Formats: sequence, C-alpha cells, structure tokens
Amino acid sequence: MGDDSSHRLAVIRFSGELSTKARATRRQFRTRLVYNLRDALADQGPPPRLEVSHTRIFAHLPDAGPGVTDAASLRDHPLTRVFGVQSVSFAERHPAPDLDSVVRTGEALFRESVRGRRFAVRARRVGERRAVRMRSIDVARALGAALLPTSAGVDLSHPEVGVHVELSEGSAAFFSERIPGPAGLPLGVEGRAVALVSGGFDSAVAAWQLSRRGVALDQVFCNLGGQSHLQGVVRVAKVLADRWSYGHAPRLHAIDFEPVAAAIREHTETRYWQVLLKRMMLRAAEAVARERRGLAIVTGDAVGQVSSQTLQNLAVVSRATELPILRPLVGANKDEIIELSRRIGTFDLSKVVGEYCAMVPRKPATRAALRAVEEQEARISPGLVEKLVAERSVLDLRAIDLASLDVPGLAIDRLPPDATILDLRPLEQYRSEHHPEALHLEFSQALEAYPSFDRDAVFVLSCEFGLMSAHLAELMRREGFRVHHLRGGQSALMAQAKGPDPGS
Repeated sequence: MGDDSSHRLAVIRFSGELSTKARATRRQFRTRLVYNLRDALADQGPPPRLEVSHTRIFAHLPDAGPGVTDAASLRDHPLTRVFGVQSVSFAERHPAPDLDSVVRTGEALFRESVRGRRFAVRARRVGERRAVRMRSIDVARALGAALLPTSAGVDLSHPEVGVHVELSEGSAAFFSERIPGPAGLPLGVEGRAVALVSGGFDSAVAAWQLSRRGVALDQVFCNLGGQSHLQGVVRVAKVLADRWSYGHAPRLHAIDFEPVAAAIREHTETRYWQVLLKRMMLRAAEAVARERRGLAIVTGDAVGQVSSQTLQNLAVVSRATELPILRPLVGANKDEIIELSRRIGTFDLSKVVGEYCAMVPRKPATRAALRAVEEQEARISPGLVEKLVAERSVLDLRAIDLASLDVPGLAIDRLPPDATILDLRPLEQYRSEHHPEALHLEFSQALEAYPSFDRDAVFVLSCEFGLMSAHLAELMRREGFRVHHLRGGQSALMAQAKGPDPGS
C-alpha cells in the first residue's frame, strides 16, 4: 500500500439517517455497513484497510488509479452503490502540521487541473474540531490565493473545478468532488422479506427501494412465460444482485405458474382472472417468505396503474396473505418509476422483458367484491400453489451464469426464407399494423391449435414484446416442431418488413 502518511483513500460518509439513531443502534448499523463495504470491495484487489470514525469510514485503496482530479471515472465505483453511504470522495491524504504545508500540497495536487479554468476551494474540519488548529476559512483563502495565478479565476457558485480539503487531526484529505451514494440504511439491518418480480420496470424498482431501507430481499418469480421469460427476469434480477446487494446473497425463487394460470382459465370467469392470479402469487410469495424467515412481501403495485391495481382490487388482493404487503411505488407515476430504473441500471433490460400479458381480459373487473372472488377461487384445486412452490427452482443470483439459461436456437434475429410468420397479438393490434406476410392467431387460440399445425413447416412466432412468442415456441419445440421466435417482438418484425437499411 505504501506509506500511510501519503496515499489514496476513499472517504465514505454515512447516510444522515445513521447519525440520528441512538448510540447502540448507530453502532450496530455502522458494523453492518462496514461488512457490506468489504463485500463491495471484495473484487477490487487485496482486502482494503478500513478506518472507522464517528462520521467517516476511510478505505485505504491501492495506489494505482486516477488521481484526485480524475474522480469522474470513479462515479460508478462499487462503493457508490452501497446502501447507507451518503457520498464518497476518492482522495489523497497527506500530513498537515500547519497551514503552509496544506497550501503547498493542495497547490501541487490541483495546479494543473485549475489551469485556465474557474475554480472554488471548499475546506472544512471533520472529527474532533478542537484537535484541528487551522480554521477552514483560512485554508480556503490561502489555497485559493496560491492557485489563482494559473486559473481563470474563482467562481464560488458554478466552478469548473472543485478543490476540496477535509481537515482532521494531523492530516488533510484532498479530493475534487463528492460522488453521491444511494443513502438509506445498510442492507440487512431491517431483516428479510421477499419481492414479487416480473422483470418489468415496477417490480425491480420496488425491490431496490426496499433494499435501500435496509431490507435483505429474496425474489419470487411466478413464471407464466417459460424459459425465455425466466431468462429475461434473471437478467434484471442479477443487475440488482450484482450492483446493489453488497452484504447479501439474494436468491431467485422461480415457480412454474402455468398450472395455476390454466386452472384459472378453465374454472373461473374471465373478468376475475387478474385478481385471482395476483392472489395466488401472493400466496406463493408468502410460502417462500415463511420458509426464508421473511417478514413481508414487496410488490411493484401503484394505485390505478392497471385494472388489478385499482384501490378496490388491491384491497381484495391483499386479503390473500397474512403477511404485510409493502408497496413502495403505490403513489408513484410511471415516468418517475422509469427514471429511477435508469438510475439503478435495469431500464434497458426491463424494456425488453416487458410484462407477460396473456391473461389480461378484455373487460376486467375493476371493483371486484371479496365474496365473489373467494367463490371463484373455491373452484380451483386446493394445494396447487403449495405443490408448485415445493417444486420451484432456486437460483443464486450473484453466482449464476446467464448462459446456462439459454434455449439454443430458439430466438432469432432474421426471418429465414419460406418461414410461416405467425403474429400472436390481439386482432385489433394486428389490424392496426402487421408484417405483410404474417398470419394472425391470438396467443390463447394458438395455445389450443398448435398441435394441428403443419409439422413440415418452419414457423417464426412474434408478439408485442417477445414473451408470449418465446413461450409458445418452447411448447411447440417440445412437440417436435421446427419453430423460432423473433427477438425484439413487433418492432423487430416491422423493421424487417421494411427491408435492409440501404446504408448498411
């Protein structure tokens, strides 16, 4: 590492919420935060030495890497994605016996970065203030005066370069910026829960929000779309696990929910399908939660967003479980959810996965009565959900190899010659726009009809997002059909209808 008197370190500031806790709680949370930070740094080289003070954690990092003026390249460092961290600065710490030494060191570190640019010096004392003899205002004035001749001037409101100095007993840390962390509480301090996930925007953001409140989550996926849908959901869940779950080893519990969907379609009235399905999913999540010592179920519900999330239907759905249901997005607008998905890194993947919508009736019940729903539910064989939960697959999200989930050759990017194109979308969408060679058969009809298809033909299936087409392609392939689904869904199909780009 080199001499401790002059080396690179990360200055990690606690979330403001930690400082408001009682002393014993603050000590417990700080211990957990240190554990999570070590996990975040586990793949960054030799284990770093961590110094813990009342207001800071200092991580002594390897000497190689950007200097104090190159922090922009470190904005996505793992330390900036640890819950409970308010901000991080990548700094150099040097001895600071007096004001002159601080100014000489600061001038040497920042002379070139302020050359020809407007700058501002921000100095402050941290720790035990009585142990720091220098006043922060004196440091800011003296260092600013030393840097002024090579710069374009001082700009305290909108500087091009920030020159930051944190003064503590006997030393000073120099850095160029504070990189925001997620704040919140250290992951794990609020116990365990499970999150129902679908791969879409909402459930991933909801899981992230509860993780930021210190809740360690396993994820529960009730699969209606086969291996391809599972693969898409795992990709989203793995982003949360790899980037945001430091200090925890989250599992994805994948439950084959097609038998539940089939039972609902066969035995119940269409308008109740979505409410019944949501209740069954909550029961599955509850079973997993109790097994994993989880205290609650997290969902991505937002009031009024879809028919099953009207206030009346949410009330009916919630009665399916005795566990608390946590809905962090309940009052959020869709654009707010999508913007947050960009920040956490799930946007691009969730955009492709979308939502599996094979069981959305044309006229759903928006104000379902509990008694009516329970009467419908009584038509479904008891014990079905418990059986499927017992048979579930459990995936270690941080360890899993995504390639192991591939279905070789199922997804294609180009239409093969002489293939039969089958558009599985609702009829009104097909009439609005479709590939000129595409035949139409709605997904629910195709599920019943495919055994009678021509087994000598090559089929390419397409739907809006690629989920239902992938599911049906899997089922057909098991029966010996030569079949693919088009990656990218309807937008990819229409792009091919227009022909190749003349500029390509």
